[in-house]
Amino acid sequence: MSTETPLDLKKTINLPKTAFSQKANLAQSEVARLKKWSELRLYEMIRQDRSGAEKFILHDGPPYANADIHLGTAMNKILKDFIVKSRTMMGYDAPYVPGYDCHGLPIELYVDRKLGAKKANMPAVSIRRACREHASEALKRQTRDFQRLGILGEWTNPYLTMSNHYEAETARLFGRFVERGYVYKGARPVYWCIHDQTALAEAEVEYHQHTRPSVYVKFPLRSDPALIDPALAGRKVFVLIWTTTPWTLPANLGIAVHPDFEYVAFEHGDEVYIVASELLEYVASKCDLGELDGNGDRVAPKVLARFPGIKLDRLECRHAWLDRVSLLMVGEHVTLGGEADAEVELDVREAREKKVTSKAGTGCVHTAPGHGHDDFVIGKRYGLEIYCPVDNAGHFTPEVEHFAGQNVFEANPRIVEFMRERDVLLFTENYEHRYPHCWRCKNPVIFRATPQWFISMDRAGGPVVERDEDGRDRTNFTENFSDATSASPASLREAALREIERVEWLPSWGEERMRNMFEGRTDWCVSRQRVWGVSIPVFYCAKCNEAVADPQIINNVADVFERESADAWYTREARELLPEGYTCKRCGADEWIKETDILDVWFDSGASSIAVLEHRQELQWPADVYIEGGDQFRGWFNSSLMVGLAVHDRAPYKTVLTHGWTVDAQGKAMHKSAGNAVPPDEVIKESGAEILRLWCASSNYFDDMRCSAEILQRVTDGYRKLRNTARFALGNLHGFDPARDSVTEDELLEIDRWALAELDALIRKVREAYKAYEFHTVYHTLYNFSTVTLSARYFDIIKDRLYTFAPRNPARRSAQTALYRIAESLALMLAPILAFTADEIWENLPADETKKRSALVHLGTFPDVNQQTDSGVLSDWERLFEIREEVLRALEESRIGKLIGSSLEARVAISAAGSAYELLERYKDQLRYIFIVSQVDVLASEDGASGVVIEIHPAAGEKCERCWNYSPRVGESTRYPTVCERCVAALEEIEREGV
Repeated sequence: MSTETPLDLKKTINLPKTAFSQKANLAQSEVARLKKWSELRLYEMIRQDRSGAEKFILHDGPPYANADIHLGTAMNKILKDFIVKSRTMMGYDAPYVPGYDCHGLPIELYVDRKLGAKKANMPAVSIRRACREHASEALKRQTRDFQRLGILGEWTNPYLTMSNHYEAETARLFGRFVERGYVYKGARPVYWCIHDQTALAEAEVEYHQHTRPSVYVKFPLRSDPALIDPALAGRKVFVLIWTTTPWTLPANLGIAVHPDFEYVAFEHGDEVYIVASELLEYVASKCDLGELDGNGDRVAPKVLARFPGIKLDRLECRHAWLDRVSLLMVGEHVTLGGEADAEVELDVREAREKKVTSKAGTGCVHTAPGHGHDDFVIGKRYGLEIYCPVDNAGHFTPEVEHFAGQNVFEANPRIVEFMRERDVLLFTENYEHRYPHCWRCKNPVIFRATPQWFISMDRAGGPVVERDEDGRDRTNFTENFSDATSASPASLREAALREIERVEWLPSWGEERMRNMFEGRTDWCVSRQRVWGVSIPVFYCAKCNEAVADPQIINNVADVFERESADAWYTREARELLPEGYTCKRCGADEWIKETDILDVWFDSGASSIAVLEHRQELQWPADVYIEGGDQFRGWFNSSLMVGLAVHDRAPYKTVLTHGWTVDAQGKAMHKSAGNAVPPDEVIKESGAEILRLWCASSNYFDDMRCSAEILQRVTDGYRKLRNTARFALGNLHGFDPARDSVTEDELLEIDRWALAELDALIRKVREAYKAYEFHTVYHTLYNFSTVTLSARYFDIIKDRLYTFAPRNPARRSAQTALYRIAESLALMLAPILAFTADEIWENLPADETKKRSALVHLGTFPDVNQQTDSGVLSDWERLFEIREEVLRALEESRIGKLIGSSLEARVAISAAGSAYELLERYKDQLRYIFIVSQVDVLASEDGASGVVIEIHPAAGEKCERCWNYSPRVGESTRYPTVCERCVAALEEIEREGV
């Protein structure tokens, strides 16, 4: 025993010590860490470290470069970062090349507003320059904000759809579609925005409730009614139609009925009306037809004849007010309800499926081939003109009697009143239904047949422009290939449906949704009437209008784009873009006109898999994964698949993930105007990007993601608990050298082996969750391990050993060995999600020279699973913790009853029998530490019950001044009279070791 002055007891306690502070100060510390990563060129370090490893490619769907990021774009990019970082830590070479969608109408409209009236006199190339500048500034701001979120990638070299290379590749891909015979020019109804005066793709349309007049209109039968039934001979017969788009009536060329439905001709005064039999009562009530009896009840109109719809085939009506034939036709598309929606659906299958149980209309469908999909199809079959008397701005053209020059929507009430004056209107009312609106300007759109460029879903190898038997351009009479009865084996639709089955869709419903998209979709309209985009590289003979869409010439134009950008289409004359001396193969002329339309922006972004994956050395085609929101089934997922099929006959992705929308706490869509939006920059400024990252991980992103101040506060609380867990481990590793101080597996105390066995199970589950892209499972698994397994159990039990044992005591080193492995593993597993905090944990871990640990956590790999886990240890300790919960409840009751204060003031007497007794007896010496009491007595139960009986008594002896445990042996040491026998031994060890 030393004769020196006794040790200061307070200084002999091993209190935690670490630079990993309790308060994170994320808003400031993240900025400093980003600067450090930038100076170290962390992304490049990762690429170099993974060089030669198996590649994993996430292909970035380009966000639109026209505004600052919002919560939805932040969530999208964070999820992508989770994927890239987790795959990197699985050992893959997982580069991330971000991209930006720089073309399109929103940018051009912004420039329109900015330039104002002077735009009208500006050349197209000047407008394009202004668009390019706006997109450049927007993407710079987005890049800054994405980097602030801790997202690593090639931010100095992203892919831009407006770059020379990308524009050239887009043109070449159009040439590839031409080469395979998928491209044609034709007039057919397309979504048309009269506000922006451009065609729209299906992905650019959204549906909202819309109120317009519905009308029941009489079309007089011109053919002899006796051809239908002798009972109608000599009668004034009318076919009664119903429509919710009165403005399309000037373009009516026919009426469609179902061949198999029963129709009736019924009498009303001296007139006879034809409707579907099942709708007779409905129509009579709606239009006030038939007599009233003495009680005022309506008597059903008298039916003069019943006949199938096929009897009406090819009979003729006269237009309701024009001297024009309206041909009666039969078509399977006719229903007994839902036509109101069908009139405004490009693919009316969806409308028909939605309302199969409803009754509406008359069963006689007004048909205007220039203003509807089904109308176009049946009109083609019956040889009708694809008549569209509406101009780009939505005004009737001069040949429309009575309504020339009027806006179609404004003309609706005037047409209704006009028909009432001419006694052809039976009934009208306002009708609310789903109606397509432009997703950009939010105005209602129309269906309008105009000459457009299409990619056919069901043919390959046809002519670029349809011609009649005399060789004349039949642009207005293009065959409807989408509804061909027999598709070509090389059709895009067939290939798409095949590939959809080969792709892994997460969630699994994505497969059916994508299949439905391709089973029902019409031909892809790829032309737009704007200037900011990639021009369609087609030329027309100035003399005979022959279209030249030749893959070789298109590739030559693309080579010019590669050097000069697509601006060359506007700065160069046609002859400069064509081979020298090129002449028209049809008429021999050498004067050419350039196509004025640009390609659909979805064609632009869909080209990315080829333009980017095949031209970046660090990438490869196809991508392993795409991840975007559900709207991309009509957008990027869709167009990318089409491009992949055209080039490689394969999908450009192996797996497609679909995330939900960002919504508020009530599940409502976020809008700045509604005041429920959560701006990412404000969250970062107040709480740090780490909180946004953890929010993304805390919810199942396959569903809609709710966010609010209250939700973010809960996320912040969760972050604090994770941080405190790491801080406890790091604080108790002060002075621990893993190479020098770690104990072997055999030297580990059993509870430490238990903790490492639980860690092993955690590693297995977390790795599987990362592999399955289930980041919410990763978060909740790590959170539960930290707060329950560690904080509530393991840390609570080992505190006494860590604080009071001599620093180098093997039992303390055992706990530190386990803590080191736990802290190191947690840092690695948290790294993809908590990118900043995990790196901070990593740099505060004790150095281990033997392992040559990575300088930064993001250079590391996930911990491996230990295959030597002792299942017996896990089961024993699980039962011990069940008993512990019972003891803790009993202690709490004793505290409330004032029998004890802290748990260390207690002595626990626990009676048990059978296996429970055997377990407790085996762990008898450890129970005081497990229960955190001063003494435990294990007693054999006499009644043989399988449970345990717990009694709480005040602890015997005095309170140790050093460890606060109670012991009858306090005072035995003359050198340290105020401490227990256990602390005396620890103090003697400290004195011997000189620490």
